[in-house]
Amino acid sequence: MTESRGRERVIPDERGVERSRPAEGGGRSTPSFRAPAEGRGETFGLPTAPRPLRIRARSFEWGRRTYVVGILNVTPDSFSGDGLLGSDLAGGDLARPPDTRASVESAVSLAQRMAEEGADMLDVGGESSRPGHSEVDPAEERRRVVPVIAAIREKLGSMPISIDTVKPSVAEAALDAGADVINDVWGVSEDDGLARLAAERGVPLVVMHNRGEARYANLMAEVIADLQRALERALRAGVAWDRLLVDPGFGFGKAPVHNLALLRGLGDLRLLGRPVMLGTSRKSTLGKVLDLPSDQRLEATLATTALGIAAGIDLVRVHDVLPNVRAARISDAVLRGEPTDWLPEGGSS
Repeated sequence: MTESRGRERVIPDERGVERSRPAEGGGRSTPSFRAPAEGRGETFGLPTAPRPLRIRARSFEWGRRTYVVGILNVTPDSFSGDGLLGSDLAGGDLARPPDTRASVESAVSLAQRMAEEGADMLDVGGESSRPGHSEVDPAEERRRVVPVIAAIREKLGSMPISIDTVKPSVAEAALDAGADVINDVWGVSEDDGLARLAAERGVPLVVMHNRGEARYANLMAEVIADLQRALERALRAGVAWDRLLVDPGFGFGKAPVHNLALLRGLGDLRLLGRPVMLGTSRKSTLGKVLDLPSDQRLEATLATTALGIAAGIDLVRVHDVLPNVRAARISDAVLRGEPTDWLPEGGSS
């Protein structure tokens, strides 16, 4: 597949904010991407809503409503302070082994609460992805996530569960324990082990945008081009097109100015023809704008949830499920379907 970039010049918009534009005679500011035929509409070649995805008893009907994914961090060092292992470490001593049984019980309790609050999926992670985090040995990561996933599966039955990891051995153990989806935060790197595992097991794969350095000439064009290449690698590894999702990687390989620009350009991701998951919950960019710590960023998260839905995203990955479920429902009532679809019978008057 080819991409058209052309020369670019920077033009301030009416608010004085600089935006990239193609120069005279240059190419498009975003790359062209020709998805498989099933992902394209017949009019103008634009993507249609992707086909529904069934995970256990739940059908994800993209474009009908927004789906909420609850975050379960089984870590002692989560950036947002919600890591479940941290609550079991006396005095916060990260060198001491956590009480695994207590961690599992805490995770199941939180998972049950999220399910009751309306979560459509739970995302379990055993290694922090915050800047400067300590890399976790695969055996330790498996020890953290496998008992939690198995216990949630036993307690919550058909609740879809994704495993957030970069390690194929961890993902495989998580799938064996009852996980349904692989969430790859490095977006099918040249080592395509996670994609090959997803293909072998026939499970959905979330492809997230990430980079080692936060350097961009044209943010949205490059994010889309990087995700395009990641999708192509996943397809070559054998993952079915209708089992691929994308995440633009808010907060990953991006400076705060890039993250804000990413929110402005979310609608461009529809060019890829895949469901889009957005993860802004409690992220540091929100804290920088408001000068607030991670535990005081709920309102900012809700604002980005609404902005994302207005741009056409399909899933939000969040720590605080109930407020985001409510924000998503109101946003969907305004933006998706007919208003009467979201009102109780007789509530139109």
